[in-house]
Amino acid sequence: MKNYIPNTITLFNLLSGVLSIFYAMSGQLDMAAWFIFAAALFDFLDGFAARLLHAKSAIGGQLDSLADVVSFGVAPGFILFQMIDMSHGQPMHTSESFTILPFLAFIVPAFGALRLAKFNVDDTQTDSFKGLPIPACGIFIASLPLIRTELYEERELFYMMITNTYFLIAIGVVLSFLMVSNFPMFGLKFKNFTLKDNLIKYFFLAVSLVLLILLQVVAIPFIIILYLFLSLILYLTEIQG
Repeated sequence: MKNYIPNTITLFNLLSGVLSIFYAMSGQLDMAAWFIFAAALFDFLDGFAARLLHAKSAIGGQLDSLADVVSFGVAPGFILFQMIDMSHGQPMHTSESFTILPFLAFIVPAFGALRLAKFNVDDTQTDSFKGLPIPACGIFIASLPLIRTELYEERELFYMMITNTYFLIAIGVVLSFLMVSNFPMFGLKFKNFTLKDNLIKYFFLAVSLVLLILLQVVAIPFIIILYLFLSLILYLTEIQG
C-alpha cells in the first residue's frame, strides 16, 4: 500500500490545479492562486513521501509531470489570461471586438509542457536543473493577483506594473523561455547539511525567509529573481574555478 501514498498525494496536486483553473475562469483569481500554492505543497510532499517510503516508480514520475503541467502550466496560464484581459494599457476593445493579447498567456502551459518533456528525458537533472523549474514559474504567476489585492489601496509603481498589459505579457514570455533554456540552476535537495557544501542554499533560504517576513506575498517574485541571480553567480563561479 505504501507505493500508492506518493501517487495519491500527486493526485491532490492535480486536483488543486483543476480547482485553480475553475476559480480562474470564475474570475476569483485570489482563490485560483491559493490552489496553485496548495499544489506546490502537494508537489513537495509527494517527492518527500516517495523518498521516505522508498516508493519511487516510473508511473509516479510520469504522473508527477502530468500533474505539474496542469497545476503549474495550465492553471497559471488561465490566471495570466484573466489578468491580461482585465489589465490597463491595451488597445480599447468592446464586447463586439476581439483582441488576441490575453491568449498570449497560453505560451506558459505550452512551454511548461516542453520543459517537462525535456526534463523527463534528461538524466543529468538530478541535483541541479537546466532552465527554470515549472513550479517556480507557476508560483511566480500565482503571486501576481495576490500582490494586486495587497497593493490595491496604495496603487503605487509596483501595482501599476503588474496591472499593465504589456508587462504581464512580458512576464509570461520571459518565464516561458527561462523554462526551456539551458540556464543552469541549483537544486534545493540536501545530500548533507554542511555549510561548506550548501552555503548558497542556506543563504537563499535565509534571505527568502527574511523577505517573506518583511514583504509577505509581495516577496515571491523577488525570491524567484534572487534564485535566478544566485544560480547565475554559482554558474560563473564554477566556470572560473
